[in-house]
Amino acid sequence: MKSAQPKVLHRVAGLPMIDYVLATAAALAPRSTTVVAGHQADVLRQALAAYPNVDVVLQEPQLGTGHALLQTEPALRGATGTLVLLSGDVPLLTVATLRTLVAHHVASKAAATVLTAVVDDPTGYGRAVRSDAAGARSDAAGARSGAAGGQLTRIVEEKDASAAEREIREVNSGIYALALEGDDPDGPDGLFRAVREIGTENASGEYYLPDLVTVYRRHGRTVSSVSVRNPDEIRGINSRSDLAIVSRIMRHQKAAELMAAGVTIEDPATAYIDRDVTVGADTVLHPNVFLEGTTTIGAGCEIHSGTRIVNSQIGDGAIVLNHCVLAGARVGTGARIGPFAHLRKDADVRDGARVGNFVELKNTVLGAGSKSMHLAYLGDARIGEGVNVGAGTITCNYDGERKQQTVIKDGAFIGSDSQLIAPVTIGEQAYIGSGSTIRENVPAGALAVSAGKQRNIDNWVGERKKKRASTSSHKE
Repeated sequence: MKSAQPKVLHRVAGLPMIDYVLATAAALAPRSTTVVAGHQADVLRQALAAYPNVDVVLQEPQLGTGHALLQTEPALRGATGTLVLLSGDVPLLTVATLRTLVAHHVASKAAATVLTAVVDDPTGYGRAVRSDAAGARSDAAGARSGAAGGQLTRIVEEKDASAAEREIREVNSGIYALALEGDDPDGPDGLFRAVREIGTENASGEYYLPDLVTVYRRHGRTVSSVSVRNPDEIRGINSRSDLAIVSRIMRHQKAAELMAAGVTIEDPATAYIDRDVTVGADTVLHPNVFLEGTTTIGAGCEIHSGTRIVNSQIGDGAIVLNHCVLAGARVGTGARIGPFAHLRKDADVRDGARVGNFVELKNTVLGAGSKSMHLAYLGDARIGEGVNVGAGTITCNYDGERKQQTVIKDGAFIGSDSQLIAPVTIGEQAYIGSGSTIRENVPAGALAVSAGKQRNIDNWVGERKKKRASTSSHKE
């Protein structure tokens, strides 16, 4: 990835790719989950602190996938049942496929079951070599249905494959179900004993886990396989280009899921919607909308182009106009936001309220039916119902040391170009005259003004021009 961070922490459609893998694994309700970390293990371990039930073991040095599995032996000693081995950089694998793999493995009483796929371009993958390899190569439809001809005899990595083997289009996914034998892992049928028989006679000089197939065949153990129907499920990520491709696939899947549930997405190709976002029926998403994190959009909403909404809740029937940014915000039922509005850090716009052009809210409640339509900054404020906030209003909430709160009670009217110096309270039905700087509380029903009486100086412009002309002539 040419990156300062571990590959599996790179984000796919908003989440680190390993999060998808762990979520898929968790759907099986496993007794334990272990992550093998190698490159930048400390960074990965810190990132996985959010998963208290996941153990992390270190692979140092990194001597191949077989060597990686051996590092789990202390954690799995004495365990019985099925060990499911996943890849942290394969985030598209579905729970349904994983359940099929495990069910087939248990039913066939296999020592190992390999998940394979038939792909159009097998470049970079290990090839699944069968006793009837020609049948496996030619019967693509059969392979996709899990009915590829012949027994799986071995898996050969591309670097070590012959020219004929490279023509095989059935590939190894790197995902396995493996039998654990309990208290005697070094017994004749023990998984880890078999892994230790893997050699390094290959182009990379590493311990290839796929060679376990050959080891088990040599010992007369059953090796089975399941072929995934959708090859995208096993698509790995090894470059920034792969990252973009998989993210696009995930966004397409998410958009299709939402449209099937009654959401209108005008241009799915430009809908950037994260996995954990929910959207209600009859909502319309215009092109170039970004819905990220745990955002929830209600029913019957309209989200216009260029809008980015992160970890926010939008109530039913709300409208968010073009080019708004909402992060950590709440928007009530029937509220209207934008265009070019910014709601952040606990901004709370209540039912039917309106926020207009170039208005920013931070840690502010804007009460039901209230409005701030133009060019305002409202920070650390508690604004009641039915309040009008005029253009150019600023809550001056920072005193140089601490943030202070502004309270505007129900029905108040704040004239344009006002500055409210917090902490300050504006009473119910109070009026603030335009251009006022308010430093003291305003009683309910009062009019507060701070500007002096207007004074006009006649012919001031003409006299100023004469003075400038005289000065210019004197300099010449």
